[in-house]
Amino acid sequence: MRAFLLFALAGLIAQLVDGSLGMAYGVTSTSVLLAAGTAPAVASASVHLAEVGTTLASGASHWRFGNVDWRVVGILAIPGAIGAVLGAYVLVNMTEDAEPYMAGILLLLGVYVLLRFSSRAVAKRVVSGPRPGGKFLGPLGLVAGFLDASGGGGWGPVATSSLLASGRLEPRKVVGSVDTSEFVVALAASIGFLFTLSQEGIDYTVVLALMVGGVIAAPFAAYIVRLLAARVLGTAAGGLIILTNTRTLLNAFDVPTAVVTTVLVVLAVLWVAAIVVAVRSARRDRAVAEPKTVEQDDAPAAQA
Repeated sequence: MRAFLLFALAGLIAQLVDGSLGMAYGVTSTSVLLAAGTAPAVASASVHLAEVGTTLASGASHWRFGNVDWRVVGILAIPGAIGAVLGAYVLVNMTEDAEPYMAGILLLLGVYVLLRFSSRAVAKRVVSGPRPGGKFLGPLGLVAGFLDASGGGGWGPVATSSLLASGRLEPRKVVGSVDTSEFVVALAASIGFLFTLSQEGIDYTVVLALMVGGVIAAPFAAYIVRLLAARVLGTAAGGLIILTNTRTLLNAFDVPTAVVTTVLVVLAVLWVAAIVVAVRSARRDRAVAEPKTVEQDDAPAAQA
């Protein structure tokens, strides 16, 4: 029961991050499973099975709040599903130990998430130009889906970041559309793993725990992000991903314990410093925004 609650908590935290930022459920959950000693292919399979439930709940929540562009979902999801099946096949059939490979990908994604949210604000981009079409969304979905299944995460960091950078879709619809299309990707990856991986290695108690935690968190993610600035949440998640996967990667190469401990302590100090910077920046952004809000509230009264 204790293990179930711990994995449920991991799923809850991962979904809060993913539902608020549009990324990092798979990266966070897979990192926790790898740190717990789960085999790479089993970890990715377990997370994607759990994501079938969490992405369905998340997509429904975003749909209710009007955050979904169904045209983008339709074009993005199909190539994503194909990429996910290919990624699952590659990961299961790796002849060498896949743990360093997966930990390395997750580590890079963790660095990206931390730098993206700690170094600058998540600005509200001005939408310009037509909505992204198949020439952009097709290859994006294929690459993101492959990386997601073979690396244990990556759909959100690749798809969300690319769509935000394009400036051709509202940020809230980027997050909502990517989260909704992820249901199809998670379902395809799960089917791929079930056909290519022996199910004996999958602990369905862990899958259920991750799913329960994620489903509970999904409706609240949009509310939580109002209380905690996105840059703070992203910095905290990125640091956690970096720490867990650095430990996994160093242990995979039999690095001496003293060296591992030293590296983790240094990274922890840098992580705390990044969070402090993110909190201060968030407070500064809020202080700048508050006078504008007050001026807008006072305008009608002055006119009267």
